[in-house]
Amino acid sequence: MHLYAKIYEFAATVGAFEGYVYGKKDLNPDELSNWVRNIVSAYQHLPPDAKEKFQAPLDGTLGRAARSLAAALGETHEHVVSLKSILSDTSIQSPNDFQFKKWFQK
Repeated sequence: MHLYAKIYEFAATVGAFEGYVYGKKDLNPDELSNWVRNIVSAYQHLPPDAKEKFQAPLDGTLGRAARSLAAALGETHEHVVSLKSILSDTSIQSPNDFQFKKWFQK
């Protein structure tokens, strides 16, 4: 599989995950186990030079997802800790910390 396809699939999964957990309080951790494991594993399989190019936006998207999970499951839950392990910036404080102006907008 071409690297761009791998990055797209990874990004689509992270985005879908963020949307799924956003604002939910009744999350079942068992239902999220494979999802979290796959996100972390896919990230680890991507080349470092590719990751450095998208790490900042990943920190935003996955950081918001981690905030949603922490609100529902607790800051020390293994899923929260696992996701935070692949973030370089964990300063996102809220699942609502969205960037409203996109890269392609003037």
